[in-house]
Amino acid sequence: MPRQAVLSDQPKPASQPRTRTETLRARLADEIVSGVLEPGTPLDEQDLAARFGVSRTPVREAIRQLSASGLVRVRPHRGAVVALPTPRELNDMFEAMAELEALCAGLAARNMTVGERRGLETLHEALRLLVQKGDPARYHEKNEAFHAAIYAGSHNSYLAELALMTRARVAPFRRAQFRAAGRLGGSYTEHDLIVQAILRGDQAGASAAMRAHIGIVRDAFRSYAEVGTG
Repeated sequence: MPRQAVLSDQPKPASQPRTRTETLRARLADEIVSGVLEPGTPLDEQDLAARFGVSRTPVREAIRQLSASGLVRVRPHRGAVVALPTPRELNDMFEAMAELEALCAGLAARNMTVGERRGLETLHEALRLLVQKGDPARYHEKNEAFHAAIYAGSHNSYLAELALMTRARVAPFRRAQFRAAGRLGGSYTEHDLIVQAILRGDQAGASAAMRAHIGIVRDAFRSYAEVGTG
């Protein structure tokens, strides 16, 4: 079993607090998608609580959330085990994600207010600075906000809800790909095409740019996973 690693209690920005459950879920997700925790590995609540220096309550909730993401399979009366989706299942998830986000981006190009467009530009600039710093963890956090702004900018609450729900399923895989060499810069360049299309009101262009972006994210994760397990 990996050595004990107590979760950090360092303060988070007030606007984006992270609970122990969220931190634990992110740590376990990283270990699963990178191959540290292999498929079939049992996830014992007591062992994980001791390892991360937390009670069993956040461990139980983190496992529940990972189960919803498809990373963990909970077996009745037998506990939880690591269960990565098959390549076909993962491809299906990314395919659905690409179409949902493409719809959101296209509608955002048509419907975003002036204030929302300025907010998107601000997030885009923040991501540029994080590329310069080479900070994948913070880039991931801002990237989540960037995509959420586009969902909201579609002004279609049902579509935004579907996009957020699907994103939760693929989030661990999207997060992992930022560890690949050169991926931060590539992501920013892809974002720039999306932002420029939205700003000029190009609905078809924004949809196409977003669909291509998610396809590249999928391929980047595949490459990262192959390196991690090769």
